[in-house]
Amino acid sequence: MIADILRLMFFPALMAFAAASDLFTMTISNRVSLLLVAGFLVLAPLSGMGFEAFLSHVGAGVAVLTVAFGCFAMGWVGGGDAKVAAAAGLWFGFGHLLEYLLYASLFGGALTLLLLQFRQWPLPYQFTGQTWLLRLHNKETGIPYGIALAIGALTIYPQTEWIRAVDLAHFALP
Repeated sequence: MIADILRLMFFPALMAFAAASDLFTMTISNRVSLLLVAGFLVLAPLSGMGFEAFLSHVGAGVAVLTVAFGCFAMGWVGGGDAKVAAAAGLWFGFGHLLEYLLYASLFGGALTLLLLQFRQWPLPYQFTGQTWLLRLHNKETGIPYGIALAIGALTIYPQTEWIRAVDLAHFALP
């Protein structure tokens, strides 16, 4: 039952935290990515993931890390975004990786367009005391892409083997 609770809560909670952190600070702590990796390493065997599937998931994470750090080197994404995307790739494996990347890209494009539009308008005076909002409104600031990564991940996660493995009978009301 504890493994079921962890499968239901751990990944979504950390992805939501990454999104909130990126929104309010424009950074995602390395701890978030490290916790995602550690959580995968603990939950994969507890969930009965076979060695071949485990290696496939690790391969997906490494593939995303390689591409994401190329994007980071080009200045297209932040380092925290690259690490969180790779950690999410680890959780999704190749079975859901393409869907995840597609959703994250679509949400990222929408987020970018919304922020570009938001930055065209003056910030109402009532909000000028909010440091995070001033940073978000600044045209020189990047896009907190961790939000799109998290929304994409939370969109795909319910379809994964992580959720299918949960024994919902444990949570049924008497």
